[in-house]
Formats: sequence, C-alpha cells, structure tokens
Amino acid sequence: MLIAPNTALILIDQQQGILHPRLGPRNNPKAEQRMLELLAHWRLRGWPVIHVQHLSRSRDSVFWPGQAGVEFQPDFAPQAGEWLVQKQVPDAFCGHSLNADLRRKGIEHLVIAGVATNNSVESTARTAGNLGFNVWVVADACYTFDKPDFAGRARSAEEVHAMSLANLHGEYATVLTLAQLL
Repeated sequence: MLIAPNTALILIDQQQGILHPRLGPRNNPKAEQRMLELLAHWRLRGWPVIHVQHLSRSRDSVFWPGQAGVEFQPDFAPQAGEWLVQKQVPDAFCGHSLNADLRRKGIEHLVIAGVATNNSVESTARTAGNLGFNVWVVADACYTFDKPDFAGRARSAEEVHAMSLANLHGEYATVLTLAQLL
C-alpha cells in the first residue's frame, strides 16, 4: 500500500490512565509497540501526527483532568509541530474543529490507532468515514478491555475488539494490520 503525504496519523488516548489495572483485562499486548512503529514512520517522513487526549467529565475516570492519568505516556508525548486534540467524549471530531483543520491542510486520508477499539477508536473512525475521509484502522495497533454485552454476558477483550473492527470494516474504514499498511 502506498501512503500519500496528505495522510494524517491519529493516535487516540495514549495516556497514563489507560494503563490502570482497574480497567481490567485487555487484548493485543503488542499494540503500543505497533503504535510506536507507526509514530516513528510518520515522524521520519514529516507527515501530520494528531494526538488525541481524553479529558473526562467524570471525577471517577482515569482521565480526570489534574491527575497523572490524564497525561500522555512518555513515549507518546506530542512533539513540536504535532497536533493535539482534546476531547470530552469518545469522538475526536465532536466539539472540535478537527474536520475543518484537516480540510484546511488538505488532508484526505486518516490512519487511526489507539484505545479503546470499541469506544474512541470506533467513534472517531465512524465520523471520519461519514465525513468522507479515506480511513484505515490498524487492528494490531488498537486494543480494548473485557466488557459485558447488552444481555450481561461477559465478553473478552478480543471478542469486543473483533466486533468493533467488524462494525467499521467496509462501511466506515478499511481495517488492516500494520504490516499491510506499511
């Protein structure tokens, strides 16, 4: 696959709070390594990088402002010239000028990675697809956590991850692996 220079990388919620044990079991233990490979690839080429930071409205959240969990993990800290999008809901486009900013810069393609697959990644990818961007979600550079389904049945993080990616693929985005992308 040939990546065009007008493709932005969106890294979602790589904050310290996402590592908190209270979030429970997760899948894809090498996701951060894949995200760092993506980030290095983009930085080496000087392509646009967008860091998304969740600032929760709930005091009980691992992303509540003013505490360590809201800060970026050191390896994912934005560098000079990289974009920062702060959000209070899962969708990085909601309540922010991201769409207009991307259009103004001529960005037509988005590569999305981060956490949680079924929450902020899926929400952001759906909106991006609906807005007409060409969207790729890197399956092995995302992860999520165990979660009960609507009927209360326990679902593993891998099941939740797979279902979320299935929701996206072919309608809102193309889901692929890092190896397929690069």
